[in-house]
Amino acid sequence: MDEARIDVRTLDSSAGFSLTTRRNCSMPPQALVWLLVFTACLSFAIGIGFAWVGAWPVLPFMGLEVAALATAFCVHARHSADCERIVVRDGVMRVEVRDAGRMSVHSFHPGWVRLDTQRAGADVRIGVRSHGRELEIGRHLDAPGRSLLAAELAGRLKRYRDGISS
Repeated sequence: MDEARIDVRTLDSSAGFSLTTRRNCSMPPQALVWLLVFTACLSFAIGIGFAWVGAWPVLPFMGLEVAALATAFCVHARHSADCERIVVRDGVMRVEVRDAGRMSVHSFHPGWVRLDTQRAGADVRIGVRSHGRELEIGRHLDAPGRSLLAAELAGRLKRYRDGISS
């Protein structure tokens, strides 16, 4: 799966911080467009070659192949900017979740947040809990990345709470 991509920043305000997790897009969307264009041209050239020698039924299947590949690339491109951003600042913990262009924001009180880390074999699930609400975080990371996120978030929340209580 993807390697861990966690961006950690300390904010100007009183011991605030920001953690951002994102998908590991090894190929940017622009490169995927060029790959699709190259693949489509190659497929059309092969299809036209077969049609030239009399195997014209290859052309509709070649068109379906290119359409299926374009659909897969479009779905991939919609999710290339997906991320989760956890910001703790001024007594509020905001979790911003971006998924396929939609943004949802969840707010928690950082002093009352509890991290719930569950392990099932090699898999790790992280939940942020407070007042009966739970939100799963770290969806874009592999199991070691989620473990790293849980440790980093727990340490940062502890330092934030200690800084506030001092």
